[in-house]
Amino acid sequence: MWPTTLIELCRIEHPIVLAPLAGGPGTPELAAAVCEAGGLGSLGGGYLEPSALRAEIRKLRALTRRPFLVNLFAHAPSKAPFASSEETARAQAFVAPFRAEVGLSKAPAGFAPPSFREQLAIVLDESVPVFSVTSGALDREDVQALRRQGTVVFGTATTLCEASVLAESGVQAVVVQSSEAGGHRATFTAPAEKALVGMMALLPRVADAVKIPLVAAGAIMDGRGIAAALALGAHGVQLGTAFLACPESGASPAYKAAVLAARGEGDPTVLTSAFSGRLARALSNRFSEAAAGGPVLPYPQQHGLTAEMRQAAARAGRADLLSLWAGQAVGLARSLPAGELIRELVRETRATIGRLHGQSP
Repeated sequence: MWPTTLIELCRIEHPIVLAPLAGGPGTPELAAAVCEAGGLGSLGGGYLEPSALRAEIRKLRALTRRPFLVNLFAHAPSKAPFASSEETARAQAFVAPFRAEVGLSKAPAGFAPPSFREQLAIVLDESVPVFSVTSGALDREDVQALRRQGTVVFGTATTLCEASVLAESGVQAVVVQSSEAGGHRATFTAPAEKALVGMMALLPRVADAVKIPLVAAGAIMDGRGIAAALALGAHGVQLGTAFLACPESGASPAYKAAVLAARGEGDPTVLTSAFSGRLARALSNRFSEAAAGGPVLPYPQQHGLTAEMRQAAARAGRADLLSLWAGQAVGLARSLPAGELIRELVRETRATIGRLHGQSP
């Protein structure tokens, strides 16, 4: 049933990859459950300091002997200038009333992204089985260093241009992130707003041009979506929103409830930079709607401005102030243990492909 290229490359049973889900929803327990069910579990390390990243990798290793993936952000340098003191003051004034609602009165603590070079050193030192990078491309030297020690290297693209850049860097597979995908855009060669291409348009073009395995990511929630991605040229799929409501997920109860409540709606998502300063797809809520007309700082300033608010909102069960990252097919979300969900996805994919074969002349 499956294309075998990705299965053999990553030494897995099913070419179903858990999206990294950095920032809380992704946990070692969730990744391990996916691995144990035959998929490729992922650990999103983008926000972790090097020591914490090492600890999470070792915790995951203690939970499964199967291959897993570690993902990091490689943000391209921002072309936007750092916000001025006046712009920062306006943004702080805008966010202050929302912070006050969850009991925060002091000025935001701010946020400095971890050092990518130090994070990458941990990945190399721990010899992780599979590594992926988002929002940028690795230098060829880094790719070769990872491959020499046996690590399989993925890149993430939102355009044909980016997929070509990644392939030229020496990565062994490309995650093709379509505009329907939840969370942050992985775009690194153009403004994110200029790289919003749907899966039906994007994946076939990349498949025709890039001759390494492709992993489709964006609004894939069940076996029908998996079968469609394979038909468009993918060798595997990456799902994130589908796993948010799993019991092993680290998403807050309010987040999980919001995901499951989206069932039956048309498209409850919105593209917003309100929470981090980088364009991302999320469930629309009160804060994202209010910020659409308010001042938003570039990343990482906006991330630091809202981080404590989001953390406090999660503790208080306030979905209206959370960054509810989700893809456009969130209405198909299910609350199943991760291993059971993998098995159901496999069953559904087989049934879909079988039905299509039955309809063939």
